Amino acid sequence: MITIQKEELEKCVLEIFQAAGLNEEQASIVARHLVLANLRGIDSHGVSRVDIYTKRLDLGIMKKKTEINVVKETPSSMLLDGGGGVGIVLATKGMQLAVEKAKKTGIAIVGINHSSHCGMLADYTAYAAQNNCIGLAVTNAPSSMAPWGGKEGYFGTNPLSYGVPAGKEIDIVFDMATSVVARGKITLARKNNQEIPIGWAISKEGYPTTDPTEAGEGLVLPVGGPKGYGLAFFIEVLSGLLTGAAFGPYISSLYKDLNKSQNVGQFFLVIRADLFEELDSFKGRMDQMIEEIRNIPLAHGYDRIYLPGEIEYERSKKLAVEGIPLSKNVLDELVSVVERYGLEMPV
Repeated sequence: MITIQKEELEKCVLEIFQAAGLNEEQASIVARHLVLANLRGIDSHGVSRVDIYTKRLDLGIMKKKTEINVVKETPSSMLLDGGGGVGIVLATKGMQLAVEKAKKTGIAIVGINHSSHCGMLADYTAYAAQNNCIGLAVTNAPSSMAPWGGKEGYFGTNPLSYGVPAGKEIDIVFDMATSVVARGKITLARKNNQEIPIGWAISKEGYPTTDPTEAGEGLVLPVGGPKGYGLAFFIEVLSGLLTGAAFGPYISSLYKDLNKSQNVGQFFLVIRADLFEELDSFKGRMDQMIEEIRNIPLAHGYDRIYLPGEIEYERSKKLAVEGIPLSKNVLDELVSVVERYGLEMPV
């Protein structure tokens, strides 16, 4: 593993996306987001995505100028057509608009269609929490998971995230895939020549596998069996069907379909935290619940109770000081992108 300081890595990624054709504002949004994913330890959604994002930009599949087009709007809702733009930029703007509306009306919904892979959802729900709102974010993804009992893929990993503001305690920011793991972790394992644990995925023949290449050709498994399938189904409804985006097997692959846009859908629900009671009261009760959970007697073999998202929060603070570790293979891939645009690596 090779360690790079957060500021240097973010500057490098910013310069890459500017060279790829994004303006400074949008390149900055993407760079901050990807490095934040690495800071939180979500390496599958971090700078390992730079290569595929820039390839799609170079090929014109992902638009270099991401524009926000309002299709429908009410005082508490908005549907955006992303026009095949950069998913991280669209989702960032979408959540900002949802928070802006929620502050006025108390509750707001923003849907996005014709989007693309939008990275780590925790970034968007954390923004809602920072603005004294409760945020829910979901997105669909290319087909890689079978409905429970099936042997052909239909749903994507279909992640969900929520953010809740606290008072003196840290905001709660939770992010999960409805598959056992995000498919990006399998892709990252393949890049790093690592095996994956049994239970993450099955081969295309339907057998459990530790080979990330076989898993990439096969299917991921839903978390919690039929319960994960049920969650994935509803997320498909919210982010795909409700928004008018593609759904299930009609979403193009980020890595394989290098001739057409993805038409991914995103759905954001934002509720002002003082919708029913005073903000100080809500935050005080949140702090009380957090403290009480931390003080619950520990089960055998555990030395601490973590709040949802707390491990990632603590890791981000640690790596912001110590630097971000990248595997040699991921770093080599980043170097190849830097060289493609005639830039220089910070290390």
